Formats: sequence, structure tokens, C-alpha cells
Amino acid sequence: ARALHDHAAGHLPDHMLPSAFVTLDALPLTPNGKLDAKALPAPAHAGQVTGRAPRGPREEILCSLFAEVLGVPRLTVDDSFFDLGGHSLLATRLAARIRSTLGVELSVRRLFESPTVAGLSAALDGAERAGAALTAGARPERLPLSYAQQRLWFLHQLEGPSPTYNITGALRLTGALVPQALRAAFQDVVVRHESLRTVFTEDARGARQTVLDAASVRFELPVTDLTEDLLGRRLEEAARHCFDLTTDIPVRAALFRLGADEHVLLLMVHHIAGDGWSLGPLVRDLAAAYTARAAGHAPDWAPLPVQYADFALWQRASLGDASDATSPAGRQLAYWKQALAG
Repeated sequence: ARALHDHAAGHLPDHMLPSAFVTLDALPLTPNGKLDAKALPAPAHAGQVTGRAPRGPREEILCSLFAEVLGVPRLTVDDSFFDLGGHSLLATRLAARIRSTLGVELSVRRLFESPTVAGLSAALDGAERAGAALTAGARPERLPLSYAQQRLWFLHQLEGPSPTYNITGALRLTGALVPQALRAAFQDVVVRHESLRTVFTEDARGARQTVLDAASVRFELPVTDLTEDLLGRRLEEAARHCFDLTTDIPVRAALFRLGADEHVLLLMVHHIAGDGWSLGPLVRDLAAAYTARAAGHAPDWAPLPVQYADFALWQRASLGDASDATSPAGRQLAYWKQALAG
């Protein structure tokens, strides 16, 4: 693996180097001849944890943040983020963690240029202080969209209701299941996360988001008895649901009962309310709520410190008005107008 890594390093930029190599006598296949991904062995990363220990508080903090994001038990100040399994999405997450922990602005590009704790610590010497922290505060009567929501709202207006941006997942549940408790758990999660009970409208001033009052939302969980041979077709049909973002909450689910102790749960979230990273917290909260409801009580969790509407307000305030050439938004818009000219 080391030799392969060194060979690849002679032909590829650092951020494109494979982080792991696996040697197989043959690829494992399913009975129908496709790759059996579940039978593949877990890869061992080619990067080696070798180097110096942290030499001060900042390097100790950076080492802990690197390890947290990478999911490794330890690393040294000389280990490369990308050699240990880092990639662009994790780099974005690490930059955000460094910004919130150390209070400095850090671009993802800087991390690619200085992928070790030692290099990055030195690069932070001249970094700008981070802007205002994201906190929950007073909300105006009219809530703007975040820029991510704005993109999805534009596409919704352009195409009309469409399944194109549905994020779907099916979970096979084996064992005793209480559908009423599962429906109540979904209700708990929708009440907890405002983004899951937000609808969108547009008027003369542009698009706006409206967080529905928790008491006015009732989550429905249809239960359908089904045989295994029909499951695939019914899942596909259900996954093609078209959300109307002006009236529908952007999350829905369906439960298919295959037997007394065998169910399949289809979960669907519109991309305007979530992404790949969102599914982890969503499923964790759903599991916690179901565990509580199955035991006969409501989940005991602390209120969230901020909601997505708070982020949308913070984002707009941090970037400023795009019509102001001196604001961050104005400078970025001017850059891309020049870069894309012609």
C-alpha cells in the first residue's frame, strides 16, 4: 500500500491521492453478477500516523478537531488530513469546526494548501477573526430564505412540483413494531425541527419561508399491508411523490407491513429541508423519539439552540446586500460576473 501510495503521489495532486488501498484475489459478486459491496473488506488507510506531538494549545485543539472530523483516535501535527481519509466534504466540515472553535476565518482552499496541523496552525497566524456567531435571536415578521433554499425554490418555480429533489431512504425493520408510536415519534421530530414544518411562498418582495405552528401540524404515517414481490414497485411509486412546497411540509413517510414482525419504512425529505448530512441527525432523533414513545412517554431532549431560520437570518446578515459592492456578497458577485463573462 505504501508503494502504491508513493507511485500515485508522483502523478496526482495531493488532494486527489487515494486514502486507502485494498488487495483482493477477486471482486465479490452477488448471485446476479453485480458487485457485492457489503462483502468488501474495510479499507486500511494508506496514511501513517507518525510525527510530532502538539507543541502548544492551538495545535492541541487542531489535533482534536482533525481527529473528531476524521473519526480517528489520534494523530500528530505532521499527519496529512487527506492521507487519513479526508475529502472535500469533510474539509468543509473541519473548516466550520475550526471557525466556531478558534474564532478565525478559514477557507477550504487554505486547508488543501496546508493539510497538516503544523502547517495549518502557522497559516492561521494572519487569519481574519470570524464574524458574528450563529445564535438564535429576535425574528422579523418576514423570514427570508437561505441561499440554499433560494436555489431549490427557484427550481421548484421553474419545474413545478417534481420528485427530482426528493431525498429518500428505505429501512427494513425486523421485530415488534408499534406503528402508533412511530407516527408519534415522527410528530415529535417535526415539532423539534422547524425546517421540517416550513412552507414557502412568494410575493412582490420575493420569496419567504413560513414556519408552521407546531400545534397546527399533524404528521400522517400510512400503513399498507404488502407482499415482498410488490415491495419494490410500491416503494418506487411512493418515492415519486411531488411535494408542493407552498402547502406541504417537506417530509413524509410510509410504512409497508410485510408480516407481523417485518416492516419497511420509506422516509422522504425534500432537498429544500435537508441534505445527505441531515439524515444522520434525523434518524438519530427519530430513533430516540420512537424509543420513548414505545415506552409510553415523550422524548426527553433539550430544545435546539438554533433553528434553520436563525441560520438564514445569520447568513443574510453576514454576507450583506449583493447590491453593495463593498459587502461580502457584493464582492463575490463581482468576482463571478468577471470570471464568467462571455
